[in-house]
Amino acid sequence: MSTQYWLMKSEPNVYSIDDLKREGRTHWEGVRNYQARNFMRDQMNLNDRVLFYHSNCNPPGIVGLATVSKLAYPDFFAWDSSSPYFDPKASPEKPIWMMVDVDYEAHFSKIISLEQLKNEAALAGMLVAKKGMRLSIQPVTQAHFDHVLEMAKH
Repeated sequence: MSTQYWLMKSEPNVYSIDDLKREGRTHWEGVRNYQARNFMRDQMNLNDRVLFYHSNCNPPGIVGLATVSKLAYPDFFAWDSSSPYFDPKASPEKPIWMMVDVDYEAHFSKIISLEQLKNEAALAGMLVAKKGMRLSIQPVTQAHFDHVLEMAKH
C-alpha cells in the first residue's frame, strides 16, 4: 500500500499537538461524522501521514505531523454514557463509530494558518481551504502535503 495523506483537526483546548507529543500516541476518538468515520474505516492505512490541524482557535492552522499507527477499530467511547462522545445508538455489538491511533511525529516551528493555506496558489483545491469545509478528517494530496512541509521550513 502506498502512503496516503490526511489532515486531522482537533481543538487545542480538547487535544493539542503538545498533548500528542507528551503522550506519544493517542486514539483519535470522538469522530461523529459519517464521511470522516468512513475515511478512517475504509481508507486509512498504517504509516499514513497526517497534518495535525488546530481548529476553533485563533488562528486555526496546521501545527505539526502525526502518523497513523493503528487501523480503524470501534470507538468504545460511543457506548460509555459518561463520555462526551456517548451515542446511545452505538454498542459493542453495533459500534457505529470508529477511531484510529496516531503517533506524534513533529511540531512545526510556526503555525501554518488557514489564511496562509487559502492564499497559497499551490494549495488550490485543498479541502481545508474550501468555504464551508468542516470535516474533521480530510484526504490531502501528496503534492499539497509536500508543499505544506516546504512552507513549514520557511
